[in-house]
Amino acid sequence: MRHSRVEELPEDFWIPIQLDTDNITSLSPFLVPQDHLASAATYYVMAIYMFCVFVGGTFINILTILCTMQYKKLRSHLNYILLNLAFANLIVSGVGSFTGLCSFAFRYFVFGPLACKIEGFMVTLGGMVSLWSLTVVAFERWLVICKPLGNFIFKPDHAIACCVFTWVVALVASAPPLFGWSRYIPEGLQCSCGPDWYTTNNKYNNESYVIFLFGFCFAVPLAAIIFCYGQLLITLKMAAKAQAESASTQKAEKEVTRMVVIMVVGFLVCWTPYASFALWVVNNRGKPFDLRFATVPAIFSKSSAVYNPVIYVLLNKQFRSCMMKMLGMGGGDDEESSTQSVTEVSKVGPA
Repeated sequence: MRHSRVEELPEDFWIPIQLDTDNITSLSPFLVPQDHLASAATYYVMAIYMFCVFVGGTFINILTILCTMQYKKLRSHLNYILLNLAFANLIVSGVGSFTGLCSFAFRYFVFGPLACKIEGFMVTLGGMVSLWSLTVVAFERWLVICKPLGNFIFKPDHAIACCVFTWVVALVASAPPLFGWSRYIPEGLQCSCGPDWYTTNNKYNNESYVIFLFGFCFAVPLAAIIFCYGQLLITLKMAAKAQAESASTQKAEKEVTRMVVIMVVGFLVCWTPYASFALWVVNNRGKPFDLRFATVPAIFSKSSAVYNPVIYVLLNKQFRSCMMKMLGMGGGDDEESSTQSVTEVSKVGPA
């Protein structure tokens, strides 16, 4: 079913569709199944997907936190940032995916208006911390390998400061809807909540908030990530060319190149659909769109709670080894090679 215009409705109630009914309030997304928006099968498929994200995201992020607590060798400055990422992802999976699972199963947001605001805020907060943590990881790699500040050493205190920075920035980005600049409402198929990017209620200045999010929380981090990893690739290729006879340097260059590509693609998969769709709606008021497609970007952003740890943690040999030990699956064989690989990569920067 397609969206033609947004109804002006009482506070805490939104139907983003023109309906031929005199009793539109009877279709509240907090009270009744939203079967007028999509088939029951669509909701159940979404519920199954949210179940997978909830179980997978919660498990892998809790395991990351427990591994870091148990193994002292994982408490490096970079892993502090990865731990921060795990906490953020746990918020997204534990709050966003769980509420989405329940709501899609019942085909409406069963927890009520207050829970909608809480869920929207918590998921946005966790998502922003996750997004800026990815940016900090790129920044840390640029500092350590490319050495733009010479012999500056990135220490655990710097990593902790960067983690605090991600939470402060995330609060700046996620708190405004709680105080009147935009608002948190049901989105898409009305079973999850997020910033209001599709209504035209000027009271909340939704358009300006969406533009703020797109610029400050998508364009800026994306530009920073592309710059840092671009410089990293240039540095590694120069080192590999200068040390063409070194098999270990060539191997390190190939491994890091692969990781950089995966990281950038992962970032784009996480955030491009949501940011682009919201910006499109803001700049194309009145044009029809399928609400089922409006749900997909939100689902993709929540899925980051699963594939972010896969990229940044499970592809880290040392983390993977410790996780296998904790699960009783052996491990430990990769640790030495992981340390050697990190050493080789760290040496390629200019002196």
